[in-house]
Amino acid sequence: MGDQLMNWLIAILQTALFVALAPLLAGWLKWCKCYLQNRRAPSLLQPYRDLLKLTNKQPVVAEQASWIFLIAPYIIFSATVLAATVVPFIAVDLPTSASADVIVLVGFFAFARFFLALAGLDIGTAFGGMGSSREMTISSLAEPAMLMAIFTLTMTASTTNLSFAITHVLNEGLVLRPSFVFALSALVLVAIAETGRIPVDNPATHLELTMIHEAMILEYSGRHLALIEWASQLKLMLYGVLIANIFFPWGIAEAFSAEALGYGVLAIVGKLAILAVFLAIAETLVAKMRLFRVQEYLSFAYLLGLLGMLSHIILEASR
Repeated sequence: MGDQLMNWLIAILQTALFVALAPLLAGWLKWCKCYLQNRRAPSLLQPYRDLLKLTNKQPVVAEQASWIFLIAPYIIFSATVLAATVVPFIAVDLPTSASADVIVLVGFFAFARFFLALAGLDIGTAFGGMGSSREMTISSLAEPAMLMAIFTLTMTASTTNLSFAITHVLNEGLVLRPSFVFALSALVLVAIAETGRIPVDNPATHLELTMIHEAMILEYSGRHLALIEWASQLKLMLYGVLIANIFFPWGIAEAFSAEALGYGVLAIVGKLAILAVFLAIAETLVAKMRLFRVQEYLSFAYLLGLLGMLSHIILEASR
Protein backbone atom coordinates (compact mmCIF):
# COMPACT_ATOMS: atom_id res chain seq x y z
CA MET A 1 0.00 0.00 0.00
CA GLY A 2 2.86 2.34 0.89
CA ASP A 3 4.68 1.66 -2.39
CA GLN A 4 1.51 2.25 -4.38
CA LEU A 5 0.92 5.57 -2.62
CA MET A 6 4.53 6.59 -3.27
CA ASN A 7 4.15 5.73 -6.97
CA TRP A 8 1.05 7.92 -7.21
CA LEU A 9 2.89 10.77 -5.49
CA ILE A 10 5.70 10.46 -8.04
CA ALA A 11 3.13 10.53 -10.87
CA ILE A 12 1.56 13.69 -9.42
CA LEU A 13 5.02 15.24 -8.98
CA GLN A 14 5.87 14.43 -12.60
CA THR A 15 2.74 16.22 -13.85
CA ALA A 16 3.42 19.18 -11.55
CA LEU A 17 6.97 19.45 -12.91
CA PHE A 18 5.57 19.31 -16.43
CA VAL A 19 3.24 22.22 -15.79
CA ALA A 20 5.74 24.25 -13.77
CA LEU A 21 8.66 23.96 -16.21
CA ALA A 22 6.70 24.73 -19.39
CA PRO A 23 7.08 28.55 -19.08
CA LEU A 24 10.79 28.08 -18.36
CA LEU A 25 11.22 26.21 -21.66
CA ALA A 26 9.43 29.04 -23.47
CA GLY A 27 11.74 31.54 -21.77
CA TRP A 28 14.85 29.56 -22.73
CA LEU A 29 13.66 29.36 -26.34
CA LYS A 30 13.08 33.11 -26.49
CA TRP A 31 16.47 33.76 -24.88
CA CYS A 32 18.21 31.58 -27.50
CA LYS A 33 16.42 33.34 -30.37
CA CYS A 34 17.35 36.78 -29.03
CA TYR A 35 20.99 35.72 -28.66
CA LEU A 36 21.10 34.38 -32.22
CA GLN A 37 19.46 37.55 -33.58
CA ASN A 38 21.79 39.94 -31.67
CA ARG A 39 18.94 41.29 -29.56
CA ARG A 40 18.85 41.88 -25.84
CA ALA A 41 17.29 38.78 -24.29
CA PRO A 42 14.68 38.95 -21.53
CA SER A 43 15.05 37.03 -18.30
CA LEU A 44 14.42 33.28 -18.39
CA LEU A 45 11.71 33.90 -15.79
CA GLN A 46 9.87 36.48 -17.94
CA PRO A 47 7.11 34.01 -18.98
CA TYR A 48 6.30 33.45 -15.30
CA ARG A 49 6.06 37.20 -14.75
CA ASP A 50 3.80 37.60 -17.77
CA LEU A 51 1.49 34.83 -16.56
CA LEU A 52 1.37 36.32 -13.06
CA LYS A 53 0.61 39.78 -14.45
CA LEU A 54 -2.21 38.43 -16.62
CA THR A 55 -3.61 36.37 -13.75
CA ASN A 56 -3.90 39.46 -11.56
CA LYS A 57 -5.86 41.35 -14.23
CA GLN A 58 -9.63 41.27 -14.51
CA PRO A 59 -10.67 39.69 -17.85
CA VAL A 60 -12.69 41.85 -20.22
CA VAL A 61 -15.46 39.90 -21.96
CA ALA A 62 -17.43 41.03 -24.99
CA GLU A 63 -21.15 41.54 -24.55
CA GLN A 64 -22.07 38.94 -27.17
CA ALA A 65 -19.80 36.27 -25.64
CA SER A 66 -21.57 33.05 -24.67
CA TRP A 67 -20.74 30.51 -21.98
CA ILE A 68 -18.44 28.71 -24.44
CA PHE A 69 -16.13 31.71 -24.57
CA LEU A 70 -15.98 31.84 -20.76
CA ILE A 71 -15.26 28.17 -20.07
CA ALA A 72 -13.00 27.51 -23.07
CA PRO A 73 -9.74 28.64 -21.36
CA TYR A 74 -10.35 26.34 -18.40
CA ILE A 75 -11.17 23.38 -20.66
CA ILE A 76 -8.15 24.03 -22.90
CA PHE A 77 -5.78 24.22 -19.94
CA SER A 78 -7.31 21.18 -18.20
CA ALA A 79 -7.16 19.05 -21.36
CA THR A 80 -3.51 20.00 -21.91
CA VAL A 81 -2.64 19.13 -18.30
CA LEU A 82 -4.40 15.78 -18.71
CA ALA A 83 -2.31 15.21 -21.83
CA ALA A 84 0.77 15.85 -19.69
CA THR A 85 -0.28 13.06 -17.31
CA VAL A 86 -0.08 10.42 -20.05
CA VAL A 87 3.35 11.41 -21.43
CA PRO A 88 6.32 9.90 -19.53
CA PHE A 89 8.47 12.81 -18.37
CA ILE A 90 11.05 11.68 -15.82
CA ALA A 91 10.03 8.05 -15.27
CA VAL A 92 8.20 5.14 -16.88
CA ASP A 93 5.94 2.48 -15.39
CA LEU A 94 4.05 4.94 -13.21
CA PRO A 95 0.40 4.34 -12.18
CA THR A 96 -0.67 6.69 -14.99
CA SER A 97 1.07 4.47 -17.55
CA ALA A 98 -2.14 2.49 -18.05
CA SER A 99 -3.70 5.52 -19.80
CA ALA A 100 -0.48 6.60 -21.55
CA ASP A 101 -1.81 5.68 -24.97
CA VAL A 102 -1.09 7.47 -28.23
CA ILE A 103 -4.79 7.63 -29.13
CA VAL A 104 -5.61 9.14 -25.74
CA LEU A 105 -2.94 11.81 -26.21
CA VAL A 106 -4.21 12.76 -29.67
CA GLY A 107 -7.74 12.86 -28.26
CA PHE A 108 -6.76 15.35 -25.55
CA PHE A 109 -5.05 17.56 -28.13
CA ALA A 110 -8.12 17.42 -30.38
CA PHE A 111 -10.46 18.20 -27.46
CA ALA A 112 -8.48 21.31 -26.51
CA ARG A 113 -8.23 22.42 -30.15
CA PHE A 114 -11.99 22.00 -30.63
CA PHE A 115 -12.83 24.39 -27.80
CA LEU A 116 -10.13 26.83 -28.88
CA ALA A 117 -11.68 26.97 -32.35
CA LEU A 118 -15.17 27.36 -30.84
CA ALA A 119 -13.95 30.25 -28.70
CA GLY A 120 -12.47 31.94 -31.75
CA LEU A 121 -15.81 31.65 -33.55
CA ASP A 122 -17.98 32.58 -30.57
CA ILE A 123 -17.45 36.35 -30.60
CA GLY A 124 -18.13 36.58 -34.33
CA THR A 125 -15.09 38.64 -35.31
CA ALA A 126 -13.46 38.18 -38.70
CA PHE A 127 -10.06 37.41 -37.20
CA GLY A 128 -11.45 34.78 -34.82
CA GLY A 129 -13.27 32.97 -37.61
CA MET A 130 -10.23 33.15 -39.88
CA GLY A 131 -7.93 31.77 -37.19
CA SER A 132 -10.33 28.95 -36.29
CA SER A 133 -10.69 27.94 -39.92
CA ARG A 134 -6.93 27.88 -40.42
CA GLU A 135 -6.35 25.99 -37.17
CA MET A 136 -8.79 23.21 -38.04
CA THR A 137 -7.40 22.95 -41.56
CA ILE A 138 -3.86 22.54 -40.27
CA SER A 139 -4.91 20.07 -37.57
CA SER A 140 -6.74 17.88 -40.11
CA LEU A 141 -3.42 17.50 -41.93
CA ALA A 142 -1.15 17.33 -38.89
CA GLU A 143 -2.96 14.63 -36.89
CA PRO A 144 -2.62 11.86 -39.54
CA ALA A 145 1.07 12.69 -39.93
CA MET A 146 1.56 12.55 -36.15
CA LEU A 147 -0.25 9.23 -35.85
CA MET A 148 1.76 7.78 -38.72
CA ALA A 149 5.03 8.81 -37.04
CA ILE A 150 4.03 7.45 -33.62
CA PHE A 151 2.65 4.21 -35.08
CA THR A 152 6.10 3.48 -36.49
CA LEU A 153 7.39 3.37 -32.93
CA THR A 154 4.42 1.39 -31.67
CA MET A 155 4.90 -1.22 -34.40
CA THR A 156 8.46 -1.72 -33.20
CA ALA A 157 7.34 -2.10 -29.58
CA SER A 158 4.07 -3.90 -30.49
CA THR A 159 2.03 -1.53 -28.31
CA THR A 160 0.42 1.90 -28.52
CA ASN A 161 1.23 2.57 -24.86
CA LEU A 162 3.91 5.26 -24.70
CA SER A 163 5.41 4.08 -21.42
CA PHE A 164 5.79 0.48 -22.60
CA ALA A 165 7.12 1.60 -25.99
CA ILE A 166 9.75 3.85 -24.41
CA THR A 167 10.80 1.02 -22.09
CA HIS A 168 11.14 -1.30 -25.10
CA VAL A 169 13.36 1.16 -26.98
CA LEU A 170 15.40 1.82 -23.83
CA ASN A 171 16.03 -1.87 -23.15
CA GLU A 172 17.09 -2.57 -26.73
CA GLY A 173 19.90 -0.04 -26.45
CA LEU A 174 21.37 2.04 -29.25
CA VAL A 175 20.06 0.60 -32.52
CA LEU A 176 20.11 2.54 -35.78
CA ARG A 177 16.71 2.11 -37.42
CA PRO A 178 15.89 3.88 -40.71
CA SER A 179 12.23 3.79 -39.69
CA PHE A 180 12.98 5.88 -36.60
CA VAL A 181 14.87 8.46 -38.67
CA PHE A 182 11.82 8.95 -40.89
CA ALA A 183 9.44 8.96 -37.91
CA LEU A 184 11.57 11.47 -36.02
CA SER A 185 11.66 13.82 -39.01
CA ALA A 186 7.88 13.55 -39.43
CA LEU A 187 7.18 14.20 -35.74
CA VAL A 188 9.48 17.23 -35.70
CA LEU A 189 7.63 18.76 -38.66
CA VAL A 190 4.26 18.05 -37.03
CA ALA A 191 5.41 19.50 -33.70
CA ILE A 192 6.40 22.76 -35.41
CA ALA A 193 2.98 23.01 -37.06
CA GLU A 194 0.96 22.00 -34.01
CA THR A 195 2.72 24.42 -31.67
CA GLY A 196 2.45 27.35 -34.09
CA ARG A 197 6.15 27.88 -34.69
CA ILE A 198 7.97 29.23 -37.76
CA PRO A 199 7.65 28.43 -40.68
CA VAL A 200 3.96 27.47 -40.22
CA ASP A 201 3.01 30.25 -37.80
CA ASN A 202 4.77 33.01 -35.92
CA PRO A 203 3.76 33.34 -32.25
CA ALA A 204 5.36 36.78 -32.02
CA THR A 205 3.34 38.42 -34.80
CA HIS A 206 -0.01 40.18 -34.83
CA LEU A 207 -0.22 40.76 -38.57
CA GLU A 208 -3.79 40.09 -39.61
CA LEU A 209 -3.07 38.06 -42.72
CA THR A 210 -0.57 35.71 -41.08
CA MET A 211 -2.14 34.98 -37.70
CA ILE A 212 -3.43 31.51 -36.86
CA HIS A 213 -3.26 30.84 -33.12
CA GLU A 214 -3.13 34.51 -32.14
CA ALA A 215 -6.21 35.28 -34.23
CA MET A 216 -8.34 32.96 -32.09
CA ILE A 217 -7.32 34.50 -28.78
CA LEU A 218 -7.36 38.21 -29.66
CA GLU A 219 -10.52 38.75 -27.58
CA TYR A 220 -9.11 37.13 -24.45
CA SER A 221 -7.50 39.04 -21.60
CA GLY A 222 -6.61 38.65 -17.94
CA ARG A 223 -6.60 35.21 -16.37
CA HIS A 224 -8.37 33.71 -19.40
CA LEU A 225 -5.46 34.71 -21.62
CA ALA A 226 -2.99 33.46 -18.99
CA LEU A 227 -4.55 29.98 -19.06
CA ILE A 228 -4.45 29.82 -22.86
CA GLU A 229 -0.84 31.05 -23.02
CA TRP A 230 0.18 28.55 -20.33
CA ALA A 231 -1.56 25.75 -22.22
CA SER A 232 0.30 26.78 -25.39
CA GLN A 233 3.64 26.66 -23.55
CA LEU A 234 2.71 23.29 -22.08
CA LYS A 235 1.84 21.92 -25.52
CA LEU A 236 5.26 22.99 -26.82
CA MET A 237 6.88 21.14 -23.94
CA LEU A 238 4.70 18.07 -24.54
CA TYR A 239 5.95 17.74 -28.09
CA GLY A 240 9.51 18.33 -26.95
CA VAL A 241 9.23 15.57 -24.34
CA LEU A 242 7.66 13.22 -26.90
CA ILE A 243 10.58 13.72 -29.27
CA ALA A 244 13.18 13.49 -26.51
CA ASN A 245 11.83 10.44 -24.66
CA ILE A 246 10.60 8.41 -27.63
CA PHE A 247 13.65 8.65 -29.85
CA PHE A 248 16.30 9.47 -27.20
CA PRO A 249 14.96 7.78 -24.05
CA TRP A 250 18.30 7.38 -22.30
CA GLY A 251 18.26 8.86 -18.83
CA ILE A 252 14.58 8.38 -18.07
CA ALA A 253 14.08 6.65 -14.71
CA GLU A 254 13.04 2.99 -14.68
CA ALA A 255 13.29 2.77 -10.88
CA PHE A 256 11.70 5.06 -8.34
CA SER A 257 14.77 5.79 -6.24
CA ALA A 258 15.75 9.38 -5.52
CA GLU A 259 18.97 8.98 -7.52
CA ALA A 260 17.18 7.60 -10.61
CA LEU A 261 14.48 10.26 -10.49
CA GLY A 262 17.02 13.04 -10.05
CA TYR A 263 19.01 11.74 -12.99
CA GLY A 264 15.78 11.56 -14.99
CA VAL A 265 15.04 15.23 -14.28
CA LEU A 266 18.55 16.29 -15.32
CA ALA A 267 18.38 14.16 -18.48
CA ILE A 268 15.07 15.54 -19.72
CA VAL A 269 16.03 19.13 -18.88
CA GLY A 270 19.24 18.73 -20.86
CA LYS A 271 17.47 17.16 -23.84
CA LEU A 272 14.79 19.85 -23.89
CA ALA A 273 17.43 22.59 -23.69
CA ILE A 274 19.24 21.13 -26.71
CA LEU A 275 16.00 20.77 -28.68
CA ALA A 276 15.13 24.41 -27.91
CA VAL A 277 18.51 25.53 -29.24
CA PHE A 278 17.93 23.66 -32.50
CA LEU A 279 14.43 25.14 -32.78
CA ALA A 280 15.79 28.65 -32.17
CA ILE A 281 18.41 28.17 -34.88
CA ALA A 282 15.78 26.88 -37.33
CA GLU A 283 13.43 29.80 -36.62
CA THR A 284 16.29 32.25 -37.11
CA LEU A 285 17.34 30.79 -40.46
CA VAL A 286 13.92 29.99 -41.95
CA ALA A 287 11.24 32.49 -42.97
CA LYS A 288 7.53 31.95 -42.48
CA MET A 289 5.91 30.20 -45.42
CA ARG A 290 2.67 31.19 -47.10
CA LEU A 291 -0.45 29.57 -45.71
CA PHE A 292 -1.11 27.73 -48.95
CA ARG A 293 2.28 26.01 -48.66
CA VAL A 294 1.38 24.45 -45.30
CA GLN A 295 -0.54 21.69 -47.06
CA GLU A 296 2.61 20.65 -48.92
CA TYR A 297 4.63 20.92 -45.70
CA LEU A 298 2.32 18.60 -43.73
CA SER A 299 1.87 16.26 -46.69
CA PHE A 300 5.64 15.85 -46.69
CA ALA A 301 5.51 15.09 -42.94
CA TYR A 302 2.86 12.42 -43.61
CA LEU A 303 5.01 10.99 -46.40
CA LEU A 304 7.99 10.74 -44.03
CA GLY A 305 5.83 8.93 -41.47
CA LEU A 306 4.58 6.56 -44.17
CA LEU A 307 8.13 5.88 -45.32
CA GLY A 308 9.07 5.13 -41.72
CA MET A 309 6.28 2.57 -41.42
CA LEU A 310 7.11 0.98 -44.77
CA SER A 311 10.82 0.79 -43.94
CA HIS A 312 9.91 -0.89 -40.64
CA ILE A 313 7.79 -3.47 -42.46
CA ILE A 314 10.43 -4.13 -45.13
CA LEU A 315 13.62 -4.03 -43.05
CA GLU A 316 12.57 -5.03 -39.53
CA ALA A 317 9.23 -6.83 -39.48
CA SER A 318 10.38 -9.30 -42.16
CA ARG A 319 13.35 -10.48 -40.06
